Amino acid sequence: MLAEKLRDKKIILGSASPRRQQFLKDLGLSYSLQLKPVEEVYPKNLKPEEVAIYLAELKAKAFKENLGLNDLLITGDTIVCLNKKVLGKPKNSAEAKKMLLNLSGKEHQVISSVCLKNSLKTVSFYDSTKVFFKELTPTEIDFYIENFSPLDKAGAYGIQEWIGKIGVEKIEGSYFTVMGMPVHLLYRELLKF
Repeated sequence: MLAEKLRDKKIILGSASPRRQQFLKDLGLSYSLQLKPVEEVYPKNLKPEEVAIYLAELKAKAFKENLGLNDLLITGDTIVCLNKKVLGKPKNSAEAKKMLLNLSGKEHQVISSVCLKNSLKTVSFYDSTKVFFKELTPTEIDFYIENFSPLDKAGAYGIQEWIGKIGVEKIEGSYFTVMGMPVHLLYRELLKF
């Protein structure tokens, strides 16, 4: 259905995230993967949801010279927010451990944003999900860091990975938003594009 509606569009995914790539495939969409380097820096006065939107739009702006008439660019970003503090991707294992220790036993918010852009317009949106972690032991955190890939994920964890399976007690909102893309909103917005 969606693929038929967008058949005349050349969809470009501007994201290295394997999860976002899989979501587009799951929606039946063919796309080309194009990556542009972007320094993920944002104004410090933004609210967390504004940070997520800002970063998705920043990634889209890197393509502004390259979009043809039938091109449809999709970019996205995910942040974790704990006590109004934005957590991005950890720079190293020590930072990942610190993030996970801070998230342990607490509720936090995961915000995933999407920017859709063509040569005529830009549409951005986000979704937010509350995630509740059990108390994680230092041994569990070390095991996760040593055996999985926390450095490419906001908040240093993937809900679909081992630590999510043993550590997440419940969520309020979309599981896919926590994985990196509000697929239900993406579908709705793509139908309108």
